[in-house]
Amino acid sequence: MTFDEKLEQYAELTVSVGLNVQKGQLIVINTTTDTIQFTRQVVKKAYEAGAKTVYLNYSDPVQTRIHYELAPDEAFREYPKWSVVQRDEVIDAGGSFLWIDAEDPDLLTGIPAKRLADSQKAAGKALERYRQAVGSDKVAWSIVAIPSRKWAEKVFPGHEAEDGMQKLWEAIFKTVRIGEGDAVQLWKDHIEALEKRASQLNRKKYAKLHYQAPGTDLVIALPEKHKWLTGAAQTPQGNAFIANMPTEEVYTVPAKYGVEGQVRNTKPLVYQGNIIDGFSLTFEKGKIVKAEAETGQELLHEMIHADNGAAYLGEVALVPHHSPISNSNILFFNTLFDENASNHLAIGDSYPTCYEGARDLERAQLESIGLNTSIVHEDFMIGSENMDIDGIYEDGSREPIFRNENWAF
Repeated sequence: MTFDEKLEQYAELTVSVGLNVQKGQLIVINTTTDTIQFTRQVVKKAYEAGAKTVYLNYSDPVQTRIHYELAPDEAFREYPKWSVVQRDEVIDAGGSFLWIDAEDPDLLTGIPAKRLADSQKAAGKALERYRQAVGSDKVAWSIVAIPSRKWAEKVFPGHEAEDGMQKLWEAIFKTVRIGEGDAVQLWKDHIEALEKRASQLNRKKYAKLHYQAPGTDLVIALPEKHKWLTGAAQTPQGNAFIANMPTEEVYTVPAKYGVEGQVRNTKPLVYQGNIIDGFSLTFEKGKIVKAEAETGQELLHEMIHADNGAAYLGEVALVPHHSPISNSNILFFNTLFDENASNHLAIGDSYPTCYEGARDLERAQLESIGLNTSIVHEDFMIGSENMDIDGIYEDGSREPIFRNENWAF
């Protein structure tokens, strides 16, 4: 296939499989000016699929940097009401949301952590309804990515700009199964395999998971009514979509107060245009009581103190070491890809869909059944070829789930 053919197939896959656009839908696309060509193709495919209106929210990385450098402090403690209204209108109309990511991992390096934290808090509070709708799959949503020059330079340093862009394009195409045949059918087969794995774990009904690796000795309790899910989801109306493309994970929700021990990251976390790396977290009764990072210590501290729930876990995800993204040996410096190459956890908000009967509960009700709520939800990678995970049953017996970061059954 030519590059243009792959690009068109990617746009089609994004619309028909990622979002699964329905006739008459409103669509909101959030992206940057680095993606204009691809975004236009996605918009065309969305209208061809029957979308009523496609709204575009573009940000310009250069202007974003200027804003964080020069705007007054109070600007980061506010969030525009018109942006909230737009999202509410799309939620009420049964629309969907798409993010096309191409961000520079170092975009906001050097910006005071307080500014980044204030901005994140303001957005998190203002968009609570929107976050609930996305987190409980009340609306269809998806995230895809394409290269930008700054991102390609980070992933492939020392290469000429065009060469780096081409290498990153090919890497992304491979992760989303473009250029290997019928991409739609390949995705159906892939999701079916993930669903089978989730079903296996759901039959096990583990009470706890025990992670062991260099720098990691962590026990995570699971709620009795927990469910293992995949990146394939459905709205209440029964419209299927895939939230992350690529996706290689099966995931569930931890018991908020049931996490004990220490865990160390194995891949950098890109957060708010900065890199946090070389960090370890110590948990007692579910809460992070100690957090140390070689890079990004101040930002890590701000993140886990964003609100009362930011110091607890909201997601547990399993990804084998022998998976396509991991086998590529590419560090993407982008969570969408790196989390699908490694076992990972998420600090902050939990997914109600991972708990039987919790999808329609209010935030206070989620807390009452032991699920964490927060304005934060940040995945961080902990897996390596040296990681073992045991499943522990209610009676204390255990069995291997992962050995050397690969499935043991």
